[in-house]
Amino acid sequence: MTTLRKPQVALTSKAAPFAIRAERAVDVTMREALLDVCFGGNRHDRTCQRLRDGRAPAAGLALAAVREGELVGTVRLWHVSAGGRPALVLGPLAVDPACRELGIGAALMQQALAAARARGHGAVILLGDAPYYARFGFSAKKTSALVLPGPFERDRLLAIEFIDGVLDGAEGMIVPTGAALAKRRLVRPLRAHAA
Repeated sequence: MTTLRKPQVALTSKAAPFAIRAERAVDVTMREALLDVCFGGNRHDRTCQRLRDGRAPAAGLALAAVREGELVGTVRLWHVSAGGRPALVLGPLAVDPACRELGIGAALMQQALAAARARGHGAVILLGDAPYYARFGFSAKKTSALVLPGPFERDRLLAIEFIDGVLDGAEGMIVPTGAALAKRRLVRPLRAHAA
């Protein structure tokens, strides 16, 4: 009789776990560097960036994935009006290229969508690859009459509804509605006055 043995699995550094948490102020520099790596230096010129410029992400909907103390993934959602209907726009979603096989992107998506649904949002829109985002429930069914403030590929404008029918009949421009970013005041050191 042959005895079946379980194969030994050697854990490598690629098997290191990751955690998803709310984005923190200390993540900003690492997040910006990660976005540059993933999307290139011209990422600020992209159409969806017009929806984020000068705006804060939606409360509680900016997430970071951390692995071994390093930020390896990010996703944010932003308030918009989709042809007059309140919605969120998701993006950018980015994962460190060295960690793309670990399921971080899918985990960020699932957690972001669950958080948006739990906060009572009715729909999320994004610009992305339909085959990838279809597994999360996104499709182009409700976006055919919506447009973005710049060039985009029509078949990449996708949406998911958490409240059935919230995007029914939505048409026109998708525009930002979120809170403006607080402007930082430049603090200058006091000069000593000569007596």
